[in-house]
Amino acid sequence: MNKNFVEELRWRGMLHSMTPGTEEQLNKELTTAYLGIDPTADSLHIGHLCGIMMLRHLQHAGHKPLALLGGATGMIGDPSGKSAERNLLNDEILNHNQACIKKQLAKFLDFESDAPNKAELVNNYDWMKNYSFLHFIRDIGKHITVNYMMAKDSVKKRFNGEGEGMSFTEFSYQLVQGYDFLYLYQNKNCKLQLGGSDQWGNITTGTELIRRKLGAEETAFALTCPLITKADGGKFGKTEKGNIWLDPAKTSPYAFYQFWMNCSDDDAAKYIKIFTLLSKEEIDALIERHAAEPHLRELQRTLARELTIIVHSKEDLEMAEEATQILFGKGTSEALHKFDEATLLSIFEGVPQANVAKADIEAGMPIIEFLTQTAVFPSKGEARKMLQGNGVAINKEKVADTKVIGKEDLLNDKYILVQKGKKNYYLIIAE
Repeated sequence: MNKNFVEELRWRGMLHSMTPGTEEQLNKELTTAYLGIDPTADSLHIGHLCGIMMLRHLQHAGHKPLALLGGATGMIGDPSGKSAERNLLNDEILNHNQACIKKQLAKFLDFESDAPNKAELVNNYDWMKNYSFLHFIRDIGKHITVNYMMAKDSVKKRFNGEGEGMSFTEFSYQLVQGYDFLYLYQNKNCKLQLGGSDQWGNITTGTELIRRKLGAEETAFALTCPLITKADGGKFGKTEKGNIWLDPAKTSPYAFYQFWMNCSDDDAAKYIKIFTLLSKEEIDALIERHAAEPHLRELQRTLARELTIIVHSKEDLEMAEEATQILFGKGTSEALHKFDEATLLSIFEGVPQANVAKADIEAGMPIIEFLTQTAVFPSKGEARKMLQGNGVAINKEKVADTKVIGKEDLLNDKYILVQKGKKNYYLIIAE
């Protein structure tokens, strides 16, 4: 084995619980382990990242990762950590979601090499679709008692008045997930299931099912990571606008980069261990340098850079860094013209906006008229005075009071960025 997987998780703060004998099993031989992902959207979000990084560390330690897409369980919904029932998905949506998720996982895991521990993608719909209900309750259901299932925390909470109770469909979820483990144990020699600490009940149902169905000498293992939290108690990965997605169409690379840049010092010191592959020595040195000069935000910058390159690309990172410079007054007009519409709107989110007729811009609009019509200045006199004092920039270039705004000034054929003084930005939309 290349590395001790458990030890790696331990120093990174990624180990919550594991069943007895797990570490010994991993040290003994190449071990196949799986992590389940329910494809309820066509993109992963950063809430999935800790689990994915566990799979990545597992592969780096010489073991074989299985990423299980829950095509069947995605149709049911998992009660863990929820107080309401999940919307059920149809085949077409599930297939689309799975294809998108595979593409994202390939950035973290090696699916393509000939190595004995190359990653595999499996889908529990493949082995559940032809399993009749009667056969399932006869073959699987009889091995796990209702008492055992009711004792799980995730189930107890729902029965104790939190939320609207639980349907039989959701109640059966842990049985179906338990069967996944049994199936993979028998067909893929998979001996370990990974997951978040909220999944402990479901995972151990799987280890128990293997023991009861196949005999006490058959041993399967469970290992979970802690749920990621923020130092201020807020929910990790959520912003006012919702999830931070890995899909650039849902969360632009700039917004993704900014999320990590805006982490607190405490969070950044924790996240850099969890979400990057930097070594302990590199991270310790980083934390030390950051403590000496926290204003440079080296921790946040390194975290943002590492993750943006993995999830997106080096080019997207460069664009995100250039976009960041724009806001701090150091960006150039050339850089501004490179950004696509999504990035442009991400950068200037919250900046005052105004509309102008596109036909007027195309015909040529004197700068003073443009600035007053869009209410950047309340009067022509004020606009002229500021222009003469070299205090107005269009798309990051200083302009004089003789300037005529034309079609060539439109960014993405639609936007004009006005800067009044050093810090006041306005985004003008030509429609």
